[in-house]
Amino acid sequence: MTDIEFQDRAEALLRAVELTCDRINDTTDADIDNQRVGGMITLTFANRSQIIINLQKPLHEVWMAARAGGFHYQYDGAAWMDTKGQGEFFASLSRYASEQAGLPLVFSF
Repeated sequence: MTDIEFQDRAEALLRAVELTCDRINDTTDADIDNQRVGGMITLTFANRSQIIINLQKPLHEVWMAARAGGFHYQYDGAAWMDTKGQGEFFASLSRYASEQAGLPLVFSF
């Protein structure tokens, strides 16, 4: 993948996270504060826990830090997959956000 392709795909991922947060806030009681600064989004939950999603441009990776740990994702041609085989980005984000929010949340592209 070229740098431009990475940037396009990674920006689409970040935008999907932002839009999903807006949808979740409109349709649930989750109250997720999402702040974006450049290639990083910080999701802050009502209990003050956070999930941080950050682009690692030189490595063509998206990193996510949650209470469950730190995870690295690479685009495999179809989806953003964990580099250690722990699953797809949006499925993982949904699981970790649900744990931290205390209610079922679904993030999607």
